Amino acid sequence: MGTEEAHDDHGHHLPAVEDWPRGFGEASWWPFVTALGAAGVYVAAALYILGRGDGAIVSPIAGPAALVVTIGIFLVGLYGWVYHAFVIKFWERDADAKSANKLRWGMLAFLGSELATFGALFGYYFYIRAGDWGSIFVGVPDLTTSLVIGNTLILILSSITLHYAHVAIRDNDRAKFIGGLAVTLLLGVVFIGGQIYEYYEFIIHEGFTLTSGFFASAFFGLTGLHGLHVSLGAVLLGIVFVRALLGQYSAERHVSVSTASMYWHFVDVVWVFLVVVLYVGAEVGA
Repeated sequence: MGTEEAHDDHGHHLPAVEDWPRGFGEASWWPFVTALGAAGVYVAAALYILGRGDGAIVSPIAGPAALVVTIGIFLVGLYGWVYHAFVIKFWERDADAKSANKLRWGMLAFLGSELATFGALFGYYFYIRAGDWGSIFVGVPDLTTSLVIGNTLILILSSITLHYAHVAIRDNDRAKFIGGLAVTLLLGVVFIGGQIYEYYEFIIHEGFTLTSGFFASAFFGLTGLHGLHVSLGAVLLGIVFVRALLGQYSAERHVSVSTASMYWHFVDVVWVFLVVVLYVGAEVGA
């Protein structure tokens, strides 16, 4: 051929670019790296279980060490994925409405998988909860404290400030946009800190731990999974915030703001449902 066929590889020399279907963007290893990190969390959990007790077959430190490594892999993969999906599009100025719609639908598909994950865990909880629990709430501390009420209000407020920031960038008001993002990110960090402090109070002062019974396992499992999602959302908002400080985004170009907002609002709704089911439900059941 007289001319070299162009490929959508953005100069990154990623795998199988020649065979990648047109219209699907560049081929990338980042989704696989992210999936590997996520799958490693389950391996770390298995190693933690195998390292407990007198009959442990692996070192007690193997589980926590594997968890740190796999979370690092997950975050690196997520960063690479987000960078190539969003940031490179901005710098090359080739994002169009069609690409933006693909990214929004991609986020909706991802949120659908997240909804299925939480739905499965809540389904398991409701199945167990429907049985004869009798004394299952014995030893469960008072969960509906001022801390969880304050944390809930903080997370709801963060959704409001993020919506305010989103509206501001659609109006090309960059000052309000950056201010709203900064406040949202701060509220998210405060929420994560509040949840860590709540765990500290329950575990150290109340003796309420992951192994305290069926309800304790459900409580720490669901709230811990949600806390991981909030932390992930804070990372996404942090990337958006840094990009905003670098002068990116406008009324016409803000697709990553939209997708990050969708994710943040999703975790907020899940938290409200979680508070009603676990926190208030435990008080009613007790």
